[in-house]
Amino acid sequence: MSTKAQEVALDRLLVDRFKSGDEAAFNEMVSRYWDRIYGMVHQLLRNQQDAEEVTQDAFIRAHRGLVNFRGDSAFSTWLYQIATNLARNRYWYWWRRKRDKTVSFDQPVSADNDTPLSEVFAAEVETPGDITVTHEFIDRIAAGMDKLNPKHREILILRNVKNMAYEEIAVILGISVGTVKSRIARARESLRATIGEDFK
Repeated sequence: MSTKAQEVALDRLLVDRFKSGDEAAFNEMVSRYWDRIYGMVHQLLRNQQDAEEVTQDAFIRAHRGLVNFRGDSAFSTWLYQIATNLARNRYWYWWRRKRDKTVSFDQPVSADNDTPLSEVFAAEVETPGDITVTHEFIDRIAAGMDKLNPKHREILILRNVKNMAYEEIAVILGISVGTVKSRIARARESLRATIGEDFK
C-alpha cells in the first residue's frame, strides 16, 4: 500500500470515528494537517496572521461540514479545497484594500521540506543543472510572482510548492485536468515572460 493510500485509509477511519461521535478523531486530523494547510495558505497569502486565521477557519468549517462529508474525494483534498477557497476570498478582500505585499523566497517550501521557495521557482525559469540563485534573482522571481494574476500564482503554488497531482488540483479548484495543465503552462509562460522583461 502506498503512503498516499495509507493516508487516505487513515483519514477515512478518522472521519468514521468522528461521525460516530468521537471528538478526539477530529483533533487527530487537525494535528495531521495543520502544518500542511497553513503552509499552503501562507504561500498564497504571504502574511502570517492571515494564514493563521484562514487555517483556523478552514478547520472550523471542516468540523461543521464533516457530518455531511460523503467521501467522494479524499478528506485531504476536501480540506485543501476549503482552505483554498477561504484563502482566495481573503486574497481578494486584501487586494481590494491594497495592503502591502511581501514575499520571502528564502522561506522553506513546506513544514516537511526545507528547500527554499526560490529554488522551486528558479527551476521553472532556468535550465537544469547547478544554478546559483542570487538574491537579485530571487527578488525578480518574487516580483514576477506578484505580477501574475491570482489564478496563475495559485496554480503554480499548488503544483510546484505543494507537489500536488493534476487530478487533485482539478478537484480543489473545481476545473478539469485539461484546464489544470493548460493553466499551469500559461502560468509558467507568464512567469518566464515577466522575469525576462525584468532582466531587460
